[in-house]
Amino acid sequence: MDAATKTAAPVLILLGPPGAGKGTQARMLEEKFGLVQLSTGDLLRAAVAAGTDAGKAAKAVMEAGELVSDEIVIAILRDRLADADCARGVILDGFPRTTVQAEALDALLAESGQQINAAVSLEVDDAAMVTRISGRYTCGACGEGYHDEFKQPAKEGVCDKCGGTDMKRRADDNAETVGSRLVAYHGQTAPLIAYYKGKGSLKTVDAMLGIDEIAGNLNAIVEEAIA
Repeated sequence: MDAATKTAAPVLILLGPPGAGKGTQARMLEEKFGLVQLSTGDLLRAAVAAGTDAGKAAKAVMEAGELVSDEIVIAILRDRLADADCARGVILDGFPRTTVQAEALDALLAESGQQINAAVSLEVDDAAMVTRISGRYTCGACGEGYHDEFKQPAKEGVCDKCGGTDMKRRADDNAETVGSRLVAYHGQTAPLIAYYKGKGSLKTVDAMLGIDEIAGNLNAIVEEAIA
């Protein structure tokens, strides 16, 4: 890594299927290292609300019921990376999703002497993930989370926290839907894994460990990447 790249703001990518804990871990990295988490959905909404040129273009496309193009997403990301709070580095969550997007991202970062410091893949066991996600439910009154296997209320059907009895499950938190999402994720992400492995920036973390263990392994990767 040359001196110019080393002093540029670091850019990290978190890869992982729904339920792998990307959001939780990104927030912990934000707090520990002062990095800024950037998710595609949040970026689009903020750009539309701010009325930037790229935001206006995105709004027109979305109102037409079409997918926002890679060019528009890159333009929005270019604007966001120029903001002062990104000077200490960013964590990209949900982008890139394809190798075409990854190449466009590399070109964008090169404009400011940056590069991908680490692309971290949160590795999961598919069968265990189906069990983890499809068993989740929450108290409709206070939002306390429970699980069929790992965390049941002391009295069946009654929330330990508030005594509520209206337990809710997300419609898409069922084994069939979760399994389909995992298959789609692996199919979509496999080329990205190969792309970043070829670049020498791919790191892997066992996402079936406890939250603190995962965080410790991620912290070590980030510390090395931004050193």
